Amino acid sequence: MSSCRIACTGNWSSGLNVLFSGVKARRCSGSAASLRRSQTTAAKHASGPDTGHKPRLRAIDLARKVQQERTKQQPAEPPVSGQQRRVTELKRFSQQLQNVHPNVLAKHLHRGVLYQDKDVVVINKPYGVPVRDDSGVTSISSVLPILSKMMDGMKIRSNSQLLPCLGLEKETTGALLLVRREEAAEHILNLNRNNQVQRKYWVVTVGVPVPSEGVIDIPIIEREVTGSQPHYKMALSPLFKMNDAGDGLTKVRGHRQAQSAVTRYRVLDSSSGCSLVELQPFTGAKHQMRVHMAFALACPILGDHKYSHWSKLAPQKLPERVLGNLGLEQSKIRYLPLHLHSRQLTLPGTSQADVSVSCPLPKYFTQTLSRLHLSLPDEKDQK
Repeated sequence: MSSCRIACTGNWSSGLNVLFSGVKARRCSGSAASLRRSQTTAAKHASGPDTGHKPRLRAIDLARKVQQERTKQQPAEPPVSGQQRRVTELKRFSQQLQNVHPNVLAKHLHRGVLYQDKDVVVINKPYGVPVRDDSGVTSISSVLPILSKMMDGMKIRSNSQLLPCLGLEKETTGALLLVRREEAAEHILNLNRNNQVQRKYWVVTVGVPVPSEGVIDIPIIEREVTGSQPHYKMALSPLFKMNDAGDGLTKVRGHRQAQSAVTRYRVLDSSSGCSLVELQPFTGAKHQMRVHMAFALACPILGDHKYSHWSKLAPQKLPERVLGNLGLEQSKIRYLPLHLHSRQLTLPGTSQADVSVSCPLPKYFTQTLSRLHLSLPDEKDQK
């Protein structure tokens, strides 16, 4: 008996080990079976049709579904023509240049320097930026001190300066003359009064001038336009009128407030009911070229919303043919810019040859020429 008890006692620990091993094995096998059942249940839920329950929708899937429904509900935007896009971009660009930091405008003008010497500088004036200070917007005059330092290498001690001379209107683009000294400005103004400074402009007109070249010599005067929107415009003040018989002219007394205005014009090309015309003013009356083209030749400049009508303030009215070629609707014409470009500036030389500077056309101008099928003249025809 004692020997038997000793034998049982000796195998007691090994029996416990066997017992615990069996329990662990059953627990592991039970966990594995439970895991397999969970995976099988998840697979059944994912499959959907086998269980009859709808799968759960994640938040990201729900957001995508809502976005797709909104996209379907939004009406398709009408197609925008290339010209409409260009006009909108041009308007935005001109406003940005007027409201940017002066350094930004000065850098833009610095990149557009066409000519410089010890007396004068010629820059490429952008569209929509006034030369003089105008209603608080950034003007070319306000950034000339910065431009002068840029052209002088940003020297700390620099006495150089730039002054505007023979300015351009806000909506006019092209060659703008600046001078470095007041004495140079006086000299050039005297040359201009004696018609020794030659300035040529390119314009796109609505209509074809007849005859194709000539000189318009009709004084201009500022008049009030009455009506629902009273305003002032420059108008013709002719020195001649038709006689009572209608077969001749009779000279009339000139108005004392009228300004002398003389403009030479030459048609460079015509197509699609429009023309590319070269203008050379011999006088400097306000809005001279615009008034002569609109009222003397009945061919207003494209984008001239001020002088396309006399009795009202409204966007320019264009023929359907022109609208079609431009790819525009009449309702969008108010964004069409004035197509008046200072193409060439020639100054008489003193100790050297004449200074002649040509300014490239802005992008919107060349795109309009292309749409209207107007061709640029050869270099030999520009002289």
